[in-house]
Amino acid sequence: MKITIDTHSGFCFGVVYAIEMAEDILRNEDSLYCLGDIVHNNKEVERLNALGLKVINHNDLHYLKDCKVLIRAHGEPPSTYELALKNNIQLLDASCPVVLKLQNQIKGGYEQIKQINGQVIIFGKEGHAEVVGLLGQTNNNAIIVASVKDLDKIDFTKSIYIYSQTTKSPKAYQEITLEIEKRVKMTANTNIKYIVNDTLCRQVSGREPQLKRFSNINDVIIFVSGRKSSNGKMLYQSCKDENHNSYFISDVDELRSDWFIGANSVGICGATSTPRWLMESVEEAIQKIA
Repeated sequence: MKITIDTHSGFCFGVVYAIEMAEDILRNEDSLYCLGDIVHNNKEVERLNALGLKVINHNDLHYLKDCKVLIRAHGEPPSTYELALKNNIQLLDASCPVVLKLQNQIKGGYEQIKQINGQVIIFGKEGHAEVVGLLGQTNNNAIIVASVKDLDKIDFTKSIYIYSQTTKSPKAYQEITLEIEKRVKMTANTNIKYIVNDTLCRQVSGREPQLKRFSNINDVIIFVSGRKSSNGKMLYQSCKDENHNSYFISDVDELRSDWFIGANSVGICGATSTPRWLMESVEEAIQKIA
């Protein structure tokens, strides 16, 4: 049986940057605080914890003073930087450049559209770390929509600027923006400004068509990802749509031998938060049980 690891899967450059920054510091220091999981993969978090990385939450940050704290790739709202300044905390900012660019876009868009009493809409998962940071650019006044069901939150008689969380599906973003456009047109108000901003990360969105091709050339697909990963859920669904013999796992102990009965080829792939070493461990485990 042939086993192939998808060469395009694994950490995106934003995650690589954050992890390398943490590793560099921990080579010289015993411990380092990180605000939230550095990556949405429990196995990689466990590996870094063993090196001395200590994950804290926003509540913990209020009680810390005179220390270093790593900001992960997802980015942070302005309030985090304000609190760090107040508590003399040195922030080591590993925010992804794509996310930082989007934060600046939303901040500028919000300042513009509030002049005409309009709305900023963010297509994303409420409570997701990146979305929290984006929301903060609007003083928490943006409207979060995760699906068409949330569109009742929008006032379609007012102008709209819409942005997407960087890791969302291009297809899902297109569907929701077209539905908003339809509803705006139904108001018959020609003075409404409706601007759709292209804010998806190309490194993530570009993986979707590649994974579809990868899923079609293998009998079985093993998708490796942390269960907290938003792009992991999206990319896995793309695999499943193409190949019904696709299985989602977070660790090697979730593999089942019956998945591989009659299979001639197995493809292993993952999210932008999946470490290469974990996919290699999955490959070794499949070789033993299949």
